[in-house]
Amino acid sequence: MEALIPVINKLQDVFNTVGADIIQLPQIVVVGTQSSGKSSVLESLVGRDLLPRGTGVVTRRPLILQLVHVSPEDGRKTAGDENDPATWKNPRHLTKEIDAEEWGKFLHTKNKIYTDFDEIRQEIENETERISGNNKGISPEPIHLKIFSSNVVNLTLVDLPGMTKVPVGDQPKDIELQIRELILQFISNPNSIILAVTAANTDMATSEALKIAREVDPDGRRTLAVITKLDLMDAGTDAMDVLMGRVIPVKLGIIGVVNRSQLDINNKKSVADSIRDEYGFLQKKYPSLANRNGTKYLARTLNRLLMHHIRDCLPELKTRINVLAAQYQSLLNSYGEPVEDKSATLLQLITKFATEYCNTIEGTAKYIETSELCGGARICYIFHETFGRTLESVDPLGGLNTIDILTAIRNATGPRPALFVPEVSFELLVKRQIKRLEEPSLRCVELVHEEMQRIIQHCSNYSTQELLRFPKLHDAIVEVVTCLLRRRLPVTNEMVHNLVAIELAYINTKHPDFADACGLMNNNIEEQRRNRLARELPSAVPRDKSTKAPGALTPASQETVTAASAEADGKAAPAAGDVSQESGTGNWRGMLKTSKAEEASAEEKSKPAAALPASPQKGHAVNLLDVPVPVARKLSAREQRDCEVIERLIKSYFLIVRKNIQDSVPKAVMHFLVNHVKDTLQSELVGQLYKSLLLDDLLTESEDMAQRRKEAADMLKNSSFFHCFFGLNCIENNPSHMPVQLQ
Repeated sequence: MEALIPVINKLQDVFNTVGADIIQLPQIVVVGTQSSGKSSVLESLVGRDLLPRGTGVVTRRPLILQLVHVSPEDGRKTAGDENDPATWKNPRHLTKEIDAEEWGKFLHTKNKIYTDFDEIRQEIENETERISGNNKGISPEPIHLKIFSSNVVNLTLVDLPGMTKVPVGDQPKDIELQIRELILQFISNPNSIILAVTAANTDMATSEALKIAREVDPDGRRTLAVITKLDLMDAGTDAMDVLMGRVIPVKLGIIGVVNRSQLDINNKKSVADSIRDEYGFLQKKYPSLANRNGTKYLARTLNRLLMHHIRDCLPELKTRINVLAAQYQSLLNSYGEPVEDKSATLLQLITKFATEYCNTIEGTAKYIETSELCGGARICYIFHETFGRTLESVDPLGGLNTIDILTAIRNATGPRPALFVPEVSFELLVKRQIKRLEEPSLRCVELVHEEMQRIIQHCSNYSTQELLRFPKLHDAIVEVVTCLLRRRLPVTNEMVHNLVAIELAYINTKHPDFADACGLMNNNIEEQRRNRLARELPSAVPRDKSTKAPGALTPASQETVTAASAEADGKAAPAAGDVSQESGTGNWRGMLKTSKAEEASAEEKSKPAAALPASPQKGHAVNLLDVPVPVARKLSAREQRDCEVIERLIKSYFLIVRKNIQDSVPKAVMHFLVNHVKDTLQSELVGQLYKSLLLDDLLTESEDMAQRRKEAADMLKNSSFFHCFFGLNCIENNPSHMPVQLQ
């Protein structure tokens, strides 16, 4: 079990070297206010003076202090490989051939050995100023120091800046907030043990260390309190109640120590002499608690707590390291191996992109989007949902009103009054409506073009991760595919335009669907005429009288008069009492009536008068070239009937054309745009990019990708990482519970 701590230390070094801070390792974090005795406690644990001293904030960077116990007789022996996990069960084997019993090593100085602890103190100061500068600012980047000695137990400690309230000298104004955030960063680690240092000559209820520890550890399960300066309490007082946990209970315990005074430090009093004096003080002042307090007991307690804490965290730690290794291996696989055959690599990437692009359209891609439609599924949605619903929402008679229809009928007849509805007016109006189908059809082409552009990005992000290694190749492929799509867009638009133009070029009134509609309309019109005649029959003159009345018109003359009368809007009224009827003709000729017919004729005469210029008055001239201003009036029966016929014919033929367009436009888009791009994509990419002059430039790896590849490779190839993982397995399978005692 003792070998767990060196393994954790090695893992800490590996993660710091490669810049990974993913796994939170077990460690002891020392927190306390300035002048609370933190530095003296750490130096007592090490047994040497190695920490910088001075006024204000001296510790301005976290110091990760790793204590490694070695036996005295092995101090000058040559050890094996530091990365060999077999040596971690005996940490003394980590030493090199050094003419000293105690020495130190910094992670940033690699293998340089420090045997003079004054040099270690100076190096800490220099490294602090190198990162934090000379303005008394702090930095979260830690300094890693490893101490090998026979007088220490295996521990991993983190020394943090002391908490302060008021900036002193040239300290930053927010120094309190900076230090607090730095401390919380370390003690928030659930795998850390918090060593809360409080001076005995202060009220423990006001301890800032215990207060900040409770913020992240409210239950106190990983907090150990240390009471310093027991010898500096006021006369007549002692810390018995505090050490017994009667004032503020701490689950992991409260340990009291005696620090060296500044006079002792000035007089070069050694740490060993200080520990002996501390033992004498405890035996004299607190005899019943002497064996549970002091620096030696603190060291053994920390060693025991850290080992048990690591043991408790070991299963989760192993799992997370295993997951981390798998993640780095997966990343390295996705980044690919270094390029050796550039021609083969380029051709492989081009072929893979073209295949993935086509598979995305066909719906057989390896990476299928689940959050939204993409590729061929979205193209299908555009055809049958977006485009289809848009066409169905187009009103066959939209933009037309009765005046437009009547105007078209009159313009088609010229100066001659029409006996029947001119066919030219129908063609004129229906072409106008068919033209409205061109805009949504062209919009359908645009939407499909945009989706095929989106497929490029989809393939780059999800399907071909290798392209991310070569940004220039990725940009070149995107450019080639974009140009191909851009070239096909005008061709497809032209075809869709021609589809609409084809429908406009010839109005096929003999279309089977349209012929059936015409027959049905004729039947409806005839039925409406008969219903109208049936409603008007009671008010008509009796049949026998009307047919034998003097002056009656012959059928032929009656038809001529009636048509002329209707066309001239009642200008030539029929003779009173003349009635004519025809049955089974299917035309719009009505039945002349006696008195009511005369009234209707008079009404018809009066109606157009409103549309004509007023009769010239005396002294006023009339300009016959003026266009009559349309005025609202009630349509005659024939006008209503003509408008209904035209509207029904337009609607019937428009639905036929819309059905044709809804079917032919998707086919045209698929043939001229989608399928053409699928068939020519790979040949286009090979022809544009597969050139010897472009190989080196296209296969240039991005700096960011190269850096990430290097980091992943370094992590996986770092023997220390795998040796640490192997060491955890060895230690878990063969635990040793023999603690290392202070010599």
